[in-house]
Amino acid sequence: MKLQFNVQNKTQPDPFIFRDDNGKFYIYNTGVDGIHAYSSDSLTGEWKYEGIILQMPRGDEYWAPSMIKLDGKYYLYFSYHIPGMFEHMHVGCSENPLGPFKNITRLYKRFTIDSHVVQTKAGLFLWYAEDNKNCDRVGTRVFVDRLLDPFTPANICKEVIVPTYDEEVTGIRDGKPWHTVEGPFWFEEDGWQYVMYSGGAFTDDTYHIGYACAKTDEQDLTKVNYVKQTDNGKFKPVMFRNDVEEGVGHHSVIKVDGQYYAIYHARDGKQNDGSADYTEARTARICKLHVKDGVITAERM
Repeated sequence: MKLQFNVQNKTQPDPFIFRDDNGKFYIYNTGVDGIHAYSSDSLTGEWKYEGIILQMPRGDEYWAPSMIKLDGKYYLYFSYHIPGMFEHMHVGCSENPLGPFKNITRLYKRFTIDSHVVQTKAGLFLWYAEDNKNCDRVGTRVFVDRLLDPFTPANICKEVIVPTYDEEVTGIRDGKPWHTVEGPFWFEEDGWQYVMYSGGAFTDDTYHIGYACAKTDEQDLTKVNYVKQTDNGKFKPVMFRNDVEEGVGHHSVIKVDGQYYAIYHARDGKQNDGSADYTEARTARICKLHVKDGVITAERM
């Protein structure tokens, strides 16, 4: 089901949903010119476009923002590109969920994208994606790191979810198939921890959502061994294209009144023909997630 926005011709790739203490919802999304935001009083009501809430000097390609509120302050994590450099993970702080964001700090001096910061009894942890070329299936995969504070990673990064499918191949680099596993989102429910992710290229038919999980009470997330869910090693996505939408992926998760929902992006029907002049068409949608005993299933609305 598509979310309803009060503006035309806007897209919402990589939507991250955040609910403030007063019950108001916010969505932050990827943008070429900055980080875009929306707000709403309900998940399925009308979403108001709040504009571009963050830009950086010389920056472009602002990827996959995420938000966390700590001790009354709002921390926006995001990656962006400066000409001649890779995307690097940054964080900024504000007194308001729509900014302005100050104390912008770079977390890593290497390609790092797709943040999700969570707080457990053991502290703060950053989920993100980066590349690994020293493995059988080279490419981007999911890592977790401890944060000493919202601005300081411990750099004890643990690789958590790795490519295992041909459906995760996104091209050829240095003569080898390049894989992409990205967009992590972590949550826990009834003694289980889940890390959901997206695999493949968002422009391809094989783009999908999957997850790994672990039954554990360990709160130091760098010590948990998550198991990627497959069909005896074969491709088993939670969400995938259907007759209505394609490019299904890069989502965030929220629990409202006991029900889990995924906020994800997709394109209507069959819009991408693989041509080089592909035009952005990803818009935010919502579906229900059913979560029980290490199993996640999706129910489109």
